[in-house]
Amino acid sequence: MNTPAESTTPQNAAYTPYPFDARAIAHRFRHSAIFGALDALQAGEAMRFVNDHDPIPLIAQLRERLGDHLSVTYRQRDPGAIVIDFGISGLPVE
Repeated sequence: MNTPAESTTPQNAAYTPYPFDARAIAHRFRHSAIFGALDALQAGEAMRFVNDHDPIPLIAQLRERLGDHLSVTYRQRDPGAIVIDFGISGLPVE
């Protein structure tokens, strides 16, 4: 099983990730809400994800869906407070 690697998200002065606090969403709806939020991002945008635990299975699912187009940058890894920037790079046009 792959574990999430620390990575860097290209950033510039205009970099502003959209906030997404998963702690406020019922567990049974979380993954679909997260997928929907990430699907709404444009190439070069990011979502600042806040959760109460490290979402390793979710990250594996996201990597399966998005492959190399997904960047994962941990901003905080404290017990009960995980903050991750999920970035999206250029996706193929469907």
